[in-house]
Amino acid sequence: MPRNDRLKLIQAIETERKSKVIVYMLGDRPNFLTNIAGDAVRIFFDYLESIGQQDAIDLFLYARGGNIVPPFRIAKLIREYCKKFSVLVPYRAQSAATLLTLGADEIVMGKMGELSPIDPTTSHPFNPQDPSDPRKRVPISVEDVTSYIRFAKEKAGLSEEKNIDVFRILTNQIHPLALGNIERGYGLIRELAPKLLRLHMKNKEKIQTIIELLAERKIHGYVICRDEARKELKLPILYPPATLERNMWSLYEAYEKDLQLREPFDPRVVLGSQQSTTFSVEAAYIESVAHLDAFVFEGTISRRGPIQIQLPGVVPGPPPTAPPPAPSTRPISPPPQPTAPPSSPAPIPAIGQPVTVTFTSRRWKRIV
Repeated sequence: MPRNDRLKLIQAIETERKSKVIVYMLGDRPNFLTNIAGDAVRIFFDYLESIGQQDAIDLFLYARGGNIVPPFRIAKLIREYCKKFSVLVPYRAQSAATLLTLGADEIVMGKMGELSPIDPTTSHPFNPQDPSDPRKRVPISVEDVTSYIRFAKEKAGLSEEKNIDVFRILTNQIHPLALGNIERGYGLIRELAPKLLRLHMKNKEKIQTIIELLAERKIHGYVICRDEARKELKLPILYPPATLERNMWSLYEAYEKDLQLREPFDPRVVLGSQQSTTFSVEAAYIESVAHLDAFVFEGTISRRGPIQIQLPGVVPGPPPTAPPPAPSTRPISPPPQPTAPPSSPAPIPAIGQPVTVTFTSRRWKRIV
């Protein structure tokens, strides 16, 4: 959808909500996953300076997760420019995105809106190796570790002496420094989440209940729909009127199409019959009526070596919105072919002619 058409939807939402809207749309297209990260804060500052002081600012949010520190900074920054801060959730606002919603006076969730637990999943150089690829490290969920220890104590009924053996088994599988990193993540989430809620809540017991329910879920991928978020978690959930919900969903669908979230990236199709080519893929947007920034992956595709993605050794500037690169080359398998091929597809090299994908740049670019 052209930007002008998206702007009509943004302006319609602004009119109905009597607010200014900033979109933070982080795509989850395979191989082009983008996350909440600190490099967006500077962009938000530019947008907010352009908008100026307002009675109400709405953040239209879609994200599957990210770093747990930037949500606090983004929420605090937006609140500097408005009397009322709300988050619009047409679909997924999971993990770090759920954390960001905790800083809002109001969370507007459509029928498809989803939140999730906020227990962090940590990455560390000393995390266990991925059995399927020793060059990768397996992220560790904080709740997986605490649930293992809790199971040994409460379900298996082991004595204190046996608990030492349980911990010894754990340290034989996970490096002590990685376990220390898990404890830091555990402590940080329980520091940041209450701070965000205290921006608009005063009831300490209510805040503590929300944290326990969000941070102690047994499965990180658990989906929290709007009725549960309102009735059980007691979050400030608003069900949007029909017109607003329709516009929220239409705007999400526009971004879904423009970022090709439902279309696997097949480098062989892009390469076609060429020996090598370059590519540029927009993977995330920050947008308002006045501005548009896109997070862009750029790179090359060439017909040599096994199919793999090679990340640049050094990425200048702040931590990228995209997940941090692994210590070495990250091989991937070719994405599955769609049920029906796209119209007029580019020729795909015959089997036995693998390609190499190399990212040369991953960064935000100002479009408007």
